[in-house]
Amino acid sequence: MLCHVRPRETRVVRDTRPELATITDPDVFTDWYWLKAELVEHCRTVGLSTQGDKAELTDRIAHFIETGEHRRPARRPRATSTFDWASAVITRSTIITDSYRNGPNVRRFFEAEIGPRFSFSIEFMAWMKTNVGHTMGDAVDEWLAIEARRRAGERAAIPAGNQFNRYVRDFFDANPDRSMADARACWAAKRGRAGHNRYEPADLDVLDVSAERDDDAHA
Repeated sequence: MLCHVRPRETRVVRDTRPELATITDPDVFTDWYWLKAELVEHCRTVGLSTQGDKAELTDRIAHFIETGEHRRPARRPRATSTFDWASAVITRSTIITDSYRNGPNVRRFFEAEIGPRFSFSIEFMAWMKTNVGHTMGDAVDEWLAIEARRRAGERAAIPAGNQFNRYVRDFFDANPDRSMADARACWAAKRGRAGHNRYEPADLDVLDVSAERDDDAHA
């Protein structure tokens, strides 16, 4: 006799957030979690600049809600270097310039120096952005140092703006036997509520409710 296994149901969390366009209090706006795509779309709708990272967009929209002013993004200094990172020959003595960009040419250099295990991590890219004037040889040494720290058990810091990764790390620290599906379900419920987006034990309640519904359905 064939045994048919019922596929696990996807947990659906209702979005209880207010419509962004209806918010008139900046504190209410910042009390909810918004995707960057949602912030960009709202900026387009109300005529604000869409330049910048998520934190800049959030600050710009909050300022607009409070004052009605269209705050322009701060001008970023133009690169002064003409070094072509896309095609120029890169060696260990090549200086990291203010025009640095990732790309296949840069990747080839790092893979030649480090091997196929090379990858662009968030921590390494943050180092590249803040170390103009150092050499690509220094960059190779830093990548290897980051890898050594990781192998020794040291975890990289998660940028403040990456709330999802921070939540998932905290979730698994507290619940190592849970699944990624559980973490995503808890995160979806968390971001659908006003307030902070840090993990807390009560977040697991959404999983218990879902399990009870599954049991009722099979009763």
